[in-house]
Amino acid sequence: MQHDLFAPAAPAIPGLAFAEAFVTVEEEQALIAGIEGVALAPFRFQGWLGKRVTASFGWHYDFDRGQMGQAEPMPDWLLPVRDRAATFARLPAAALVQALLIRYDPGAGIGWHRDRPVFEHVVGLSLGVPATMRFRRRSAGGFERASVPLPPRSIYHLSGEVRHGWEHSIAPMDETRWSVTFRSLVAG
Repeated sequence: MQHDLFAPAAPAIPGLAFAEAFVTVEEEQALIAGIEGVALAPFRFQGWLGKRVTASFGWHYDFDRGQMGQAEPMPDWLLPVRDRAATFARLPAAALVQALLIRYDPGAGIGWHRDRPVFEHVVGLSLGVPATMRFRRRSAGGFERASVPLPPRSIYHLSGEVRHGWEHSIAPMDETRWSVTFRSLVAG
């Protein structure tokens, strides 16, 4: 199946764009090798250590202190895919100022959350194995729910309603998965 990489699929939720086969198998392997080549550390949240391991570039959000701080610049090997991700999201490349690299080892997922309010656009690449991104938002009768399959090498963009009005999560998986998430900062 052929896809126009820069024409997002019909969104299930306003503000959600998605495309399959954003990177090639070779590019995926190079990205995974790049992620494995940096110093990944367990995700920390208010003294708790998560099962996923991460590294941030550009900016880092410290969940123990509840504040942003500058991080090392994005490595050169990440810049070409950041530029393509920005084009997909219809943003200037320079707007994507933060990169979060994650390896989800078996049993690791990410619970229900919204990205921190200091971030605006969220553009993610899913690598290695298929996953499902789940969405929910509170309504009068409980929760509205939706889900989007994330095949390996796919990309998604969260903005507007889906970014600010919905939470998202990925259930723990049995196989190792990697992701690259680029974010912009809220203007102001």
